[in-house]
Amino acid sequence: MSATVTVGTTATAAPARRSVIASLDFAESMPGMAGLHSFELAPLDDTGFLFALRSTEDTGTRLFVVPPQAYFPEYTPGLSGARESLGTTEDPVLLVVVHPGHDGAAPTANLLAPIAVDPSTGRAVQTLLDGDEWPLRAPLGASSSAA
Repeated sequence: MSATVTVGTTATAAPARRSVIASLDFAESMPGMAGLHSFELAPLDDTGFLFALRSTEDTGTRLFVVPPQAYFPEYTPGLSGARESLGTTEDPVLLVVVHPGHDGAAPTANLLAPIAVDPSTGRAVQTLLDGDEWPLRAPLGASSSAA
């Protein structure tokens, strides 16, 4: 089983779409995920812009993730360490965790710690970026560049 992720958009070109194995295996547990490593990537729309990442080890654990380039076209984090952790030279598919907005606040995306996924194997790693170029809570709403 696989999921189709829309990995980028531009004003002049159609979004690129990549197939990703839906069963993700994290090399290391994500922070706050209590040692969970196996997740299922499930599309929540037909466009490839919104996904649920559900633990297969704890069915009550679910995160929302999006491909960041669709909402933040300028997002280009350095991922050489993530490629090494994944053991691939192929460009990984990037996803970022979205925190739903509450009490009228817009949802936010964690651009500081993207998830890199090897689309052909499902191996995944969440990496913490160096520096302060990318925010932990980037507003995801009317002002973002979603297609």
